[in-house]
Order: sequence, then C-alpha cells, then structure tokens
Amino acid sequence: MRLNEVTFNDAVPVDGYGPGFFRLGGKVHDAPVAVLPSGVAAWGGFEDTSALVAAASDIDFLLVGTGAHIAHVPDAFRAALEAVGIGVENMATPQACRTYNVLLGEGRRVGVALLGI
Repeated sequence: MRLNEVTFNDAVPVDGYGPGFFRLGGKVHDAPVAVLPSGVAAWGGFEDTSALVAAASDIDFLLVGTGAHIAHVPDAFRAALEAVGIGVENMATPQACRTYNVLLGEGRRVGVALLGI
C-alpha cells in the first residue's frame, strides 16, 4: 500500500475533537465553531448564518456536524444557505470532521460548521 501525506496549503484541517472543543490547525477552539476558507470563527448555532452566508463565494457546500448523532438541521437554516448557493449536508460531528478533512485534502471548496459532541 502506498501512503501519501496530505497537505492542506492554507486551509485549516480538523486535528481532533472532544467534549466541547475542537483542535483546528493545531489550536484549540470551544464548540460550536465554523471552519471556512477565511479561517476559524465561533458559530452561534443554527440561528447564526451571517459568517456562513458571507462565505458563499468561497465554498460550494457546507458540512454541518449536528453533535454526537445525526440530526436534521432547521428548515430556515438550510433555506438561508441554499438561497445564496451553498449546499448543506448534515451528519454527526465526528463524520463531518473526517469528511471535511478528506474533501479539503482533495482541494474542494468546502466549509464545516460543528456543534460539540
């Protein structure tokens, strides 16, 4: 098997997570948090779409980590993002972290909004 080291260029990968925190690009951040091409920002949850909507020109879709288990995102949250052309994919937070890193490594235009586990 051939292994290749992944480089993320200037993007911020998810290095790890635990109860109430995420390690992003080597720095610890309290949950919830959004990781976008512009950097890492505190995220106020589903009512807080401003930073996510502002990233519409930089991302094609947003992964949403809904906590320890997969859950639906509110319709108003999804509608606000889709109105500016951002696709939304919700999944449990651990899966969102892994998927985000894979897509980031592929050079995809992706962001992630994460609720704590």
